Parts: sequence; structure tokens; C-alpha cells
Amino acid sequence: MNEENLIKYYNKFNEDKRLSRRHGIVEYKTTMKYINKYLNKINNPKIIDIGAGTGKYSIELANKGYDVTAVELVKHNLKVIEQKSNKVKTHLGNAKNLNKFNDNLFDLTLLFGPLYHLISKEEQIQALKEAKRITKNDGIIMVVYCMNDFAIIRHGFMDQNIIDAKKHNLIDSNYHIIPSNDDLYKQVRIEDINKLNKIVNLKRLEIISQDGPTDYIRPYINKLSDEEFDMYLDYHLKTCARQDMIGASAHVLDILKKEDIN
Repeated sequence: MNEENLIKYYNKFNEDKRLSRRHGIVEYKTTMKYINKYLNKINNPKIIDIGAGTGKYSIELANKGYDVTAVELVKHNLKVIEQKSNKVKTHLGNAKNLNKFNDNLFDLTLLFGPLYHLISKEEQIQALKEAKRITKNDGIIMVVYCMNDFAIIRHGFMDQNIIDAKKHNLIDSNYHIIPSNDDLYKQVRIEDINKLNKIVNLKRLEIISQDGPTDYIRPYINKLSDEEFDMYLDYHLKTCARQDMIGASAHVLDILKKEDIN
């Protein structure tokens, strides 16, 4: 991962604005549904949001009364969190090195950005191991990934970039995207996620399609009436756990716990 490029990117990118649009609302409400599902099972949970961005999730959870710590690589983003809320504990940091936090400290660990910005498998493993280390033995780890086949369909075929991608060896013969170290995003398939979990000894509880077909049909979603959009959101929330909806989603939410408890 090229941290300098990532910092430059997020100094300009408005994540809050993205999550306030209809396609982002679907992603956000889906994620919050599953965060709340697991928090309801924990007494007085301590939460850490690694790669917190401008604090969309951190601030919402802190406003609900939870003990929330936000870790973010980009100073600008941390300042936004601090300006919006004095309830969130903020730390400048990197998902690959969380040595400022003790082992077995948090009940819920969120990794909603790092795993799609860490390009190499080694970096991804390092981040997952750190998340695992700081999570309690009975705690929950939630990880978000960007999916390979959404990028192939949406940006390859729909945007008609697929021939150039093949010509410049940006995809392999199985249409698996080949990232370079300077890329901002790493796209994966379910089998890639499964391999990471096996290496780090993380057991899946659920895997969820955060947005399903939403990102493919943004123009149509935006044309829906409020009543129709509410129905679409209801449809998505009732289908997002179906395994036949997972792989082609733009994002997935992997919900995990430690496999090996020492």
C-alpha cells in the first residue's frame, strides 16, 4: 500500500457524502443492522473502529452511548471526527500496527476500510492478525472487502475498459484483477477471503452483501419514490445474507470470531 497516495486521496474524498446518497444509505443501514445485532449480545462493549474515516460509524455508536475508539491513518479525517464529536477517542494509526493497544481489549473490532486498501496478502494478514490480537476471546471482528467481480462487471464491461485491462495485464485469464503496489484498492473473491481467514484462524459467523445489486443500478435507485426506496431497502435487508447474492456485490461484510482461543 502506498500510504502517501492513500492520504492524498482521502484528503479530497468525502466518505460522509457517499454514505448519505441512496446507494450509500443501503450500505450503511445494512452494516448498522448487523453491528446492532451483535452489540445487543454484549454487556458494556468496548468498540474499536480501525480505518474510521471521518467517523460515520464511530460517531453513531458513540452517540448511542458505547465506548468507542477510532483509529485513522489520515490526520484530516481524525480532525473531522474530533470536530463532530467529543465522545470518540481518536488515535492516528495504521491497521498493520496497533501496538498502542493491549491484547484482548475490545469486544467489537471494525475493519471497514483497511482490507480494501492493503494491497499485498502479507499486509492484509498483518492487519487481520492485529485486529484479532486486540479483540477479546469472545469478541467479534467485522471486516469489509471490495469484490472482484463487481469491478469486472461495472468498471470492466459496463464502462468498456475490459479490453484495455486485458491488454495491459491488469486482469488474469480468470478475470481476477491483478493489483499493483500503487493501486488504492484491492479487489477479492470469496475464496480469497476464505484463505485469509484460514491463515489467521478466524471463524466466520456470517458473511453479508452490504449493497447487493445497488451499485449496478444507481440511476434507477435514484429515480425511486421514497416509498419505493423504502421497499427496495426492505428487499435488500431481507436478501443480503443469501449466499447467491454475495460474490457480485460491490462490498461484503465478513463477521468473524477467533478460531483458536489460547
